[in-house]
Amino acid sequence: MRSKDLPSNTVRVPLLASVGLLALMAGVQCSSEAKESATTQISADGGAAGQSDLLPSSADPALESGRQVFRFNTFGDEDFWGGTLKLHQAIEGAQNGGVGDGVSPELALAVGLKIDVDALPDSVVSALKNKQLDLTSPATTLAVLKLNAVLGVTGVFNADDSLSSLGIQCAFCHSTVDDSFAPGIGHRLDGWANRDLNVGAIVNLSPDLSAVASLLGVPEDTVRTVLQSWGPGKFDAELFLDGQAFQPDKVTSAATLIPPAFGLSGVNLHTYTGWGSITYWNAFVANLEMHGKGTFFDPRLDDAKRFPVAAKNQSGHVTNDTDLITPALGPLHLYELALAAPTPPAGSFDAQAAKRGQAVFEGAGKCASCHVPPLFTEPGWNLHTADEIGIDDFQASRSPEDRYRTTPLKGLFSHTKGGFYHDGRFATLAQVIDHYDTTFKLGLTSAQASDLEQYLLSL
Repeated sequence: MRSKDLPSNTVRVPLLASVGLLALMAGVQCSSEAKESATTQISADGGAAGQSDLLPSSADPALESGRQVFRFNTFGDEDFWGGTLKLHQAIEGAQNGGVGDGVSPELALAVGLKIDVDALPDSVVSALKNKQLDLTSPATTLAVLKLNAVLGVTGVFNADDSLSSLGIQCAFCHSTVDDSFAPGIGHRLDGWANRDLNVGAIVNLSPDLSAVASLLGVPEDTVRTVLQSWGPGKFDAELFLDGQAFQPDKVTSAATLIPPAFGLSGVNLHTYTGWGSITYWNAFVANLEMHGKGTFFDPRLDDAKRFPVAAKNQSGHVTNDTDLITPALGPLHLYELALAAPTPPAGSFDAQAAKRGQAVFEGAGKCASCHVPPLFTEPGWNLHTADEIGIDDFQASRSPEDRYRTTPLKGLFSHTKGGFYHDGRFATLAQVIDHYDTTFKLGLTSAQASDLEQYLLSL
């Protein structure tokens, strides 16, 4: 896929293009102490100090095992992403034994992939500083992949260093970086939603989407059109169950925003529309979306009227001779439960207004009746009909429960990009507050609404 084939809303930015950092396009040179100074600002868990209270590096072996699963376990899905879709060939490019123009580091960051600065050896940092790496070359991307430095993506290499396949992990969608070294390059932030990640554009790089077209029962060109419609920070898990690519207006994509995977301890149900527990969704995604090798059972997917694609393909009855997913579910679950929501950075909200906003949240705004502190969702059954929250039921109707989950609010500041609600329909928190004020006839003053917004940003 060539850079001109990217969706029109994909922003092309040079790798490392930032003030005071390696911005090659701007001719700005990075300080030799960039990596070291960034490290001093990072807490032991690899998150940004003052922003992430996730998990200490001294965690017990069980948590460390879960961390390794979250970050590095492909569950054998390289047989799909590389073997079936041949995505690795598109990344290599014809000059490196693949097909097409290949994917440069510049293009990789443009579609939202992130680089772990801690996986880059000093020699690479030095080469970047001295402008000795060709950031427009797919060969450089292959070198970064071999360092295992791309979040959520693992390259499988032959003895001659050629790329033979490619796999993805949980961290692909549910991790980002703190940009401490450069935009898109920094220390890992596990559990954070990558709202820059253009999953559709990345999958569309594949030279062969015939398997996906066959699954959905549509031409390959249609698959590519749908993938291009998603945009950054979105993915449509239900597409491979019901085949509905667009909302009822036939224009708006049915894809939903990538949610965070932190702050879930004590929270019932994992997704925007319920479906099941955290570990249920892990099994669902690892088997049906990542296409790993495991076992998955959900007879609800046999409903051919609601889930025609899933029913036809027996998606609720997955088995493999070798199960690489089920043994990993326990450690993965434990690690995700240990990922606390990050703390908002100092100065990112008005503390005095937030204090007043808390009173609105618990009083006139009636927010706490559903977003019950300290979980900020209902303990127990936390689902509501579309009518109860004043919106359409399109996305709810794509799930077995026909309802929407009360979303936990902690760490809200970390995923404001892309909008609010499951599909980003509200561009700002102010619009969300106005929606509820109108729907429930709360009669909030403009000052109360403003204070409430600051309180939400303080969580």
